Amino acid sequence: AARKSIVSCVSDFAAKGVKPIFGIISLTIPKRFSRSNIESLAKGFQKAAKEFRLKILGGDTNEGKELVINFSLFGVTEKIVSRKGAKANHVVITSGPFGYTGAGLTILLKNKKCPKKFGVKAKMAVFKPNCRLMFGLKNKNYFSSSMDSSDGLSTTLNEMSNQSKKKFVITSMPSENDVLEFAKSNELNSNNLILNSGEEYEIVATTSKSNLTKVKNNARKHRIKLYEIGYVTKGRGVFYKKNGKFVRIKDGGWKHLKH
Repeated sequence: AARKSIVSCVSDFAAKGVKPIFGIISLTIPKRFSRSNIESLAKGFQKAAKEFRLKILGGDTNEGKELVINFSLFGVTEKIVSRKGAKANHVVITSGPFGYTGAGLTILLKNKKCPKKFGVKAKMAVFKPNCRLMFGLKNKNYFSSSMDSSDGLSTTLNEMSNQSKKKFVITSMPSENDVLEFAKSNELNSNNLILNSGEEYEIVATTSKSNLTKVKNNARKHRIKLYEIGYVTKGRGVFYKKNGKFVRIKDGGWKHLKH
């Protein structure tokens, strides 16, 4: 949980092309927490700080009924990639696959059955997510628009489409066969797992066709499997194109303060 609180912030910086430098932590800790619980939190913060090469300057600690972690991150950049720069004929890409977090949560919370190897992979996506900091920093000059996907792929695509005032056409889902097989064997909607799960911490971006080769080369250097999932055109909304038909992709991700 401690590491994940930092990953979620670094992921936003990655999508914006901002290099993190230091952070401040505010903690609310329940009285029932043992010394080892608190030391475990400290180790999680320490591990993430080392992983992303940032310094934790300090913060504040309070007592409360639940564990609350508030991490504030600070950094610098000469350019911030916006959400609204997509142009017609640009390509829509993601820095990784989707659906593993949703699958992991259904395994953990609903005890869904799956092969052992897939179960480990899906649960690791929940407990120890990765984010694409170096990939984001290297490609910020090639992205026309970019956003972190942690609220869900459908939310991210709709937000970028709205901000850019363009139509996003998705031609292939950024996922792998094991996610599709898991969904089928458990009678789950695979597109729902891929589009609406959230907490993937991948970069969703648009880029011109002329810059796509540079982005692909950087992806290979950082051992990232890049997914080319669609294109931008004139119009509004997000649509999935399959067998010549267009189906609207609604915003079905996480909504803050909805309930």
